[in-house]
Amino acid sequence: MRSEQEAARAIELYADTVRRICMLHLKSDSDTEDIFQTVFLKYVLYSGAFENEEHEKAWLIRVTLNACKDFMKSFFRSHTVPLDEIEEVIADVPEDHSDVLEAVLSLPPKYKTVIYLYFYEQYSAVEISRLLGKNVNTVYTLLARAKAMLKEQLGGEEFE
Repeated sequence: MRSEQEAARAIELYADTVRRICMLHLKSDSDTEDIFQTVFLKYVLYSGAFENEEHEKAWLIRVTLNACKDFMKSFFRSHTVPLDEIEEVIADVPEDHSDVLEAVLSLPPKYKTVIYLYFYEQYSAVEISRLLGKNVNTVYTLLARAKAMLKEQLGGEEFE
């Protein structure tokens, strides 16, 4: 079990990343907060050692993605309608970025995740393959397909 200081440090360093991943998948503030708490509770209870900060961040991203997937598959989630709609998120985005955000959010989850990790978190395809437990070529394929979908949705604008 981790100390209170370790937990506070991890929350300070990785809270934004965990929240963004949750919001990307769950599109709900309250669900995001629930998963956020779950992820950091798992962190506190995890007794393994991390090799470095990158390993720790990768572990938190993987746990966050798994928790989001589990939540999305849950009976509760499939039988409720979220109170927070995505328009609230889009309303907070600068005008020149709202089209891109809408297009990314409309992607299927497997594409949305690789786009987020690649462009926002600046992970390479090799790192994403390790994080997601997928073949590197699969990640390249997912990125290429996601970029093509975004290009089509954005009316032919380049997405690089």
